[in-house]
Amino acid sequence: MTVSETILITGGAQRVGLHCARRLVEDGYRVIITCRTLRPEWQEQPLSGIEVMLADFSTVAGIEDFIQRLQRQAPTLRAIVHNASLWLDDRDGADAMQQMFMVHVQAPYLINRGCADLLDAQRVTDIIHLTDHVAQRGSRKHAAYCASKAGLENLTLSFAAQLAPQVKVNSIAPALIMFNTGDNAEYRRKTLAKSALGIEPGPEVVYQSIRYLMDNPYVTGTSLTLNGGRHLK
Repeated sequence: MTVSETILITGGAQRVGLHCARRLVEDGYRVIITCRTLRPEWQEQPLSGIEVMLADFSTVAGIEDFIQRLQRQAPTLRAIVHNASLWLDDRDGADAMQQMFMVHVQAPYLINRGCADLLDAQRVTDIIHLTDHVAQRGSRKHAAYCASKAGLENLTLSFAAQLAPQVKVNSIAPALIMFNTGDNAEYRRKTLAKSALGIEPGPEVVYQSIRYLMDNPYVTGTSLTLNGGRHLK
């Protein structure tokens, strides 16, 4: 690996995305993350080795503007990791569905098409979609969220076929990775009971999955399930 190898992680300002960005910097990669706004804590504790690009994925114009800026900032990419995500309730109606469709489907679709030429032609490269375990099962309360993530899951198949053999395209479909600060004990107990392993694994398992897909030369068009055995319960 050379210092010129750059990885883009969308939605990398916090939690899983930021953890993976930091770990990839430790591995020697140049890492670019996207976010809608700069986080206040970064003024006191600047991100070490991580470049931040502001991006608005709520409109086609916003996505296209980001692609044009990325083409200038990173003329060559080693990998694109689509981590940007919205979690909205069905009670929020059609607008919520539209917002999630833009972030989960439209943005990856346009970025993959617009940035395919940026992926390093001198080696096999990667596009990785972060989907969700529930996209394969559906949900009574979050149908719109599941549908949009399922759309991203399906894009994996199309782009894997289109971009092979130079670009590997895969998905990671996680269930519980880490709780939110406000999650109470009862919610945590019920959630942990849904999987065979019954643990809160933390974001390191997502980083490990990204590295597995990047390092394995014989995997494309697949969805890597990361659910602690929920399908066994």
